[in-house]
Formats: sequence, C-alpha cells, structure tokens
Amino acid sequence: SNLTDSLSLFLSVSFVTGVLAMFSQQPQDLVVVAGQPVTLPCSIPGYHGVVLWIKDGLALGVGRDLSGYPRYTVVGDHSTGEHHLRIQRVELMDDAVFECQAIQAAMRSRPARLTVLVPPEDPVIEGGPVVSLRAGDPLNLTCHADNAKPAASIIWIRNGEVLNGAMYSKTLLRDGRRESTVSTLYISPSNIETGQKIICRASNKAIPNGKETSVTIDIQHLPLVNLSVEPQPVLEGNLVKFHCSAKANPPVTQYRWAKGGNVIKEVSGDTYEVIVDHSFFTEAVSCEVTNPLGSTNISRNVDVYFGPRMAAEPQSLQVDLGSDAVFNCAWTGNPSLTIVWMKRGSGVVLSNENILTLKAVRQEDAGKYVCRAVVPRVGAGEKEVSLTVNGPPTISSTQTHQAPHGEKGQIKCFIRSTPPPDRIAWSWKETVLESGTSGRYTVETVSTEDGVLSTLTMSNIVPADFQTIYNCTAWNSFGSDTEIIRLKEQGGTQGSPGSTSLLPLMTANISIHVY
Repeated sequence: SNLTDSLSLFLSVSFVTGVLAMFSQQPQDLVVVAGQPVTLPCSIPGYHGVVLWIKDGLALGVGRDLSGYPRYTVVGDHSTGEHHLRIQRVELMDDAVFECQAIQAAMRSRPARLTVLVPPEDPVIEGGPVVSLRAGDPLNLTCHADNAKPAASIIWIRNGEVLNGAMYSKTLLRDGRRESTVSTLYISPSNIETGQKIICRASNKAIPNGKETSVTIDIQHLPLVNLSVEPQPVLEGNLVKFHCSAKANPPVTQYRWAKGGNVIKEVSGDTYEVIVDHSFFTEAVSCEVTNPLGSTNISRNVDVYFGPRMAAEPQSLQVDLGSDAVFNCAWTGNPSLTIVWMKRGSGVVLSNENILTLKAVRQEDAGKYVCRAVVPRVGAGEKEVSLTVNGPPTISSTQTHQAPHGEKGQIKCFIRSTPPPDRIAWSWKETVLESGTSGRYTVETVSTEDGVLSTLTMSNIVPADFQTIYNCTAWNSFGSDTEIIRLKEQGGTQGSPGSTSLLPLMTANISIHVY
C-alpha cells in the first residue's frame, strides 16, 4: 500500500511538473551591439510550471512578471511552453550569463553568455577642426576614442593612405568593461603641407566600418614677398610703379616702404608710385611686410637711365715746368658712359679714362682742359679745368708801335708769367725805368686776368726816339724774358731818311693761358 501511494504521488508530481518535459530550445552564447534588441530562446513543451530567468545567478522575476526590468519581457506562446527572454535596446549592463530554469521540473538550461559590444564615442582630435602650426615645426596630433567595448583601434589617414608610426594607448574604465583609446601621430615638418586633411578613424567589433573625424592643417608662416618694378628700364623723370605682393598666414597686417633706408611715411599700401631720378639707381626701394609672426623685407633698385652726373670733380692744377700733371674726373651714368679728355681748342682726344696724365709739362701745355662724359641717347656733361705751368715769364709785344713826331707815344709789352713776375723793367740807352716817371718817360704796369701789361709812355717825341731800341724785361723765380721794341714814326715811309734803322716788330715766344 505504501509503495503504491509513493508511486502514485511520484506520477502525479511528474505530471504536474512535466518531469517528462525537455528543453526544445535553450539560450545560446550571443554577441550583440549595444542599442540593438536580442531574444534569448527558451522552449519547454508540455511543461506548465514556473519558469525563471536567471542573470548572473539572480532571478529576474517570477513567471512572466519582469516588472523590475522595463526593457525585459518574456515572449512566446505560454501554452506551448515558450518562455523567450526579449531585451529591447541592449545596454552594457546586459553583458551577463543567462539561464532559463523550470522550477518544478528542476531543469536548468545551459548558461548562455550575452556579450554586449559598445562602439566608441565619436573620435575627437585635440585642437580641431583646424590645427595651426608654424612653418618648420613638426605636427603632433592626438585623437581619442572613448567608452568602447572592446577598446577601439585607431588609424590615421591622409590622401586615402594610412599613416604609420602613431603611438597607441588604452585605459580601462571604472566599470571594468569599457576602454578609452588614445593615439598620437607625429609628422615631420617636411612631410606636411597647409590645407591637408588628416582623418582619425576609430573602430571595434561593434562598428567595423568605424567612426571618423578630421582636421585641416593650417601652416602659418612669415610673409613671402615679391617686389615688382614697372617699367624697367626707365628714363629719369618718368613714373615707376612698385608692387609688393605678399603671401602670408596669418594675413598681412602692415606694409612699410623705404628708400635708401629712409621710411616713406606717405605710402602704406602694397603699391608705391613715384617719378624716379638717378638716385633710384643706387638707393634701393624696400618693402617690409608684417603679419602676426613677424616681418619680411625685400628691396629692389630701379634701372634708371640718366645722363652723366659728376662723382669726382676734377681740380685745376698748377705745376712746375717739367713735372707731371694728373687730372681725375669721375662720372656716373646709366647705361654705361664714355669719357673723353681734350684740350680746349684742340680736337685731339688725350684720354678715355677717368685719369688724364700729362708727362713733363711744357709751357705750351698750359691752358683749359675739358673732361666730357656721354651716355648714349640719354645725355652728356662736361667739366673744364685749368692747367697752369710754373716757369719763366714769356713776353709778347702789342702791334707795331707808332707815334707822331712832337706828340705823345706809347710802347707796350704783355707778360705771361706763372708765378707772376717779381720785376718788370724798361731799358734804353743808359736808362732803366721800372715804374713812375723819369723826364719825358713814364712806366705803368697793369695786371689783367691773363697776365701783366706794362706800358712805356713818352711825351713830346723827338726824332731820336725813333732811333732808340727799347728793352722790356720781366723776371720771376724761374728766370726771365726780354723783348726788343722800336718806335716807328707815324706817317713815315719805309726806307726814308730817319727810318732806315727801324727794325720790324720782334715777337717773343707766346704762351697763351686760357682760363
């Protein structure tokens, strides 16, 4: 009887608990991306008892009541034993081991591991979206992709190509599940250009195609300056335009112009217009361009065509007889000029150099010399200098001296002398007179620009005056010269009595000093 009762009880319990029941579906390990839905299957046909879902060893609720878990529901046809666990929008907290248990039948499904993958947050490049650096500096870029499970991997891309050599590190977050990743990329100055776009792409199993962000490289530099001059060449007195074109990053903040180092205050833009003279050929015009990084200066001379301008003025010379005379005369001009040295009144070219050397000068070398410069098709200029030769006096008489009988008469001699004569004397018969009056005779000496004129005046002329020989003599430190002069009776005829001893006018060597 007891055995019968026990068997009857066992059969009834077995029927109630579905001891003959078996899992036709039970949960499997799953990998799912956070935010997606997932269903863990559990089917026990013929079982009508209590079914519990266990998460990491804790029951989620009794039967189909999962009110403590708003995103969890038990779905399926209860009458056929379907007790599937549906999770809407999987979250990281759902990463766990799940079991489906049939309580009365004392059955447990195999444990199913639900692995939740979390894509990284949008990657961020520090300093973006535009990264500025100074020309010549290397580029350091840091990109971080946070809160991923598993840790995101990061690649850098430029022009469609992956850049190698980045430094990579990851940090486990406090929840022990997610990780943050940091990648640092170094690019040398020679390998980077302004305007380039560099991409940081972060990916993991949750988002195989990855997420990306990018920065644009902005290389800053001092102004790059070009200075143009138009027109060139240009004739002196014409208008010239200077244009200062600059590329700068950051942009230009100031233009400053100067000529020969002196600032041109009235010009402040990128263009300077001016009527040029010869000074622009030697004094450069400069344009200084400034931006926040500093300044760049560039300068240009103008190819100005101009006529001769004296650079070294020749000086008149006074030299001793037999010495050398050296004149120096320098001109500037553009295009290149030619120089000609000549003696005034002569067509002979003495030199084509700046320097004219006259060797062992004679008194006839004295005079005026011209240094002439010619710039073809532009202009010419000249400078005159004097050469004075120190030597003994040279005397020349004036024209034939005539005087009427019984009246006043004059005879003259002209003395050229460098240095000036120390003494001039007239002599006749036994008389010597340097100045003043002696009887009927008076001597007057007058200095002129070209020499000294000495005049012997005689009053109340008598016939003997026409027979007398008169000497005009001059002395200086170098020597002396004498001229013999006669007086001719005015109205007398050649060969008549009283004129037979008259000689023609005698002329000494004449040296003309032209100033």
